[in-house]
Amino acid sequence: MKKIALIAFLLAVCVAAGRAQESRQDVSLSGTGLIEPFIASSTDVQVSANRAFGALASYRFMLTPSSALEVNYSITYANSLHYVISNTNHYDVNTRTQEVSAAYVRSFVFKNFNPFVEAGPGAFVFLPIRNSGTTSLDVKQQIEIGGIYGAGIAYEITPSFDIRAEYRGWVTKVPSFGDSQLSTNKWYNIYNPVVGVAYHF
Repeated sequence: MKKIALIAFLLAVCVAAGRAQESRQDVSLSGTGLIEPFIASSTDVQVSANRAFGALASYRFMLTPSSALEVNYSITYANSLHYVISNTNHYDVNTRTQEVSAAYVRSFVFKNFNPFVEAGPGAFVFLPIRNSGTTSLDVKQQIEIGGIYGAGIAYEITPSFDIRAEYRGWVTKVPSFGDSQLSTNKWYNIYNPVVGVAYHF
């Protein structure tokens, strides 16, 4: 009886160790940049912005060795959106931008290099910062639904850690912050480069 119990215990330990070696999950923390393109619209509104910097946290669950589901949260410190209306009226809105998204990730393995592509839906929160850099007091928080896509590469340092670099894109409507005079009726393709470290477990 003791031998059977010992064998069962050893089998359970081996199964647990084998699952641990599979590393079916990972978390990553990355630094990000946010680069919003110039937009000129049919409503006589032009929008430009300076660069923003922030952080991205991600969780990945591997469905198979080459496919995964991912959830993301990112936030930028601040950047300024500049609106020009009919070439005469100028408005600045200091903004903190947040992303909550999910994606399907397809990866490929070449020794220690693991290229990957991803795409999925996202929600983007444009939060105006009321300080001296914001010249319109009518602006309000705005949430837009859109999507993310990206391609990158992960370099495996150890079985538990890798370094990731990725180009991501956000597709979402240009924010008007609830102010109809700032409306463009246009969509953004925001550039979002990312570099970070992931831990597998």
